[in-house]
Amino acid sequence: MKTYQEKRHFDKTPEPPWRDDQDKGQHRFVVQKHQAAHLHYDFRLEIGGVLQSWAVPKGPPLKPGVRRLAIKVEDHPVDYIDFAGEIPQGEYGAGSVEIWDKGEFDLKRESTDIVEFSLRGKKLSGSYALIHTADKNWLFIRRKEV
Repeated sequence: MKTYQEKRHFDKTPEPPWRDDQDKGQHRFVVQKHQAAHLHYDFRLEIGGVLQSWAVPKGPPLKPGVRRLAIKVEDHPVDYIDFAGEIPQGEYGAGSVEIWDKGEFDLKRESTDIVEFSLRGKKLSGSYALIHTADKNWLFIRRKEV
């Protein structure tokens, strides 16, 4: 929360500030296509009253067995799940943000090194995992269905 707040000037950016009274306990996800300095996709899972977040440079894996680098970034407020718009030049993450996919998920397993879940979105559905490899680096994997 603190890192998120410190990186933004809410009098200049349309991004939502952190609120203590946000909805909690839902299992929603969002993928935001973010055209900043470099195009990437932000993958966010609602867990524990925050959006745990990863930047995915090449986009989420669509086919079973595909692995993508996912870089852990600061948690975002739950209200960010609906954010789409333009972050002004000079602000952190400046550029356009659009919702690429959104839906619900079932959390299968969560620890410090692995998050396993099933997604139910319009573009992403099925079994996935995020596996911590080093520092802020994770692998975002589309699992093969059994």
